[in-house]
Amino acid sequence: MPFEATIDAFAQALSDPARPAPPQTRGRDGRPDARRFAVYRNNVAVGLIGAIEARYPIARRLVGDAFFRAMAGAFVAAEKPRSPVLIHYGENFPDFVAGFEPAREIAYLCDVARLENAWVEAYHAAEAPALALDALGEMAPEDFAALRFAPHPAARLLRFCHPAASIWAAHQGTDAPRPPEDWRAEEALVTRPEADVLVRVLPPGGWEFARALFAGATLGEAAELSAGEGFDPGSHVVGLIEAGAFLSPLKE
Repeated sequence: MPFEATIDAFAQALSDPARPAPPQTRGRDGRPDARRFAVYRNNVAVGLIGAIEARYPIARRLVGDAFFRAMAGAFVAAEKPRSPVLIHYGENFPDFVAGFEPAREIAYLCDVARLENAWVEAYHAAEAPALALDALGEMAPEDFAALRFAPHPAARLLRFCHPAASIWAAHQGTDAPRPPEDWRAEEALVTRPEADVLVRVLPPGGWEFARALFAGATLGEAAELSAGEGFDPGSHVVGLIEAGAFLSPLKE
């Protein structure tokens, strides 16, 4: 059998426990050894489950080690890595959690997982200078409405059905977490200014405003789309800039 076919058969048998050990893999006696091959198969599964555990520590803490490992094991069985770089594995785990029947009653779990995935993506995003407030200092106020901004590669906007950002924040550190006082849907911004990933809960209107700016709307257009009682586009754009949400220099 050609070497490429041997490698393919080995990889397929590793990922599918129903397959027998490839006949090309032999033990000391020169015969196929299913028990030895099972060691490789188990190491692959353990390694991939470990990658999911490392990527989603708060989701794991919420449901406990045993439940999470069983859920991660089901995910590993259903979805194999598409890249040799393990940090890319598991980005679809939140969608899997949303459809995982044993977790159906923990409705907020997939939102927390989405936030954790965004945190990892932000951490590994491309390096780029973030826009500073000084860039607006010499501009005339009448020119602000025409400004456009480019989103920073690390910036992520998220909309949740549950208070996922508050749950995530409550589980940082070792103290006993407290449930959110106000159980409501939340919207969040994830950024990475100065190499530190930050998660901010957005105020009312902030998500629509930021999404419009990220999509290329001018500051004036975004303000109109997000207009509402008490909405101040000036303070919102300052907050986004301070969070490192935009690229420097300003978009032309």
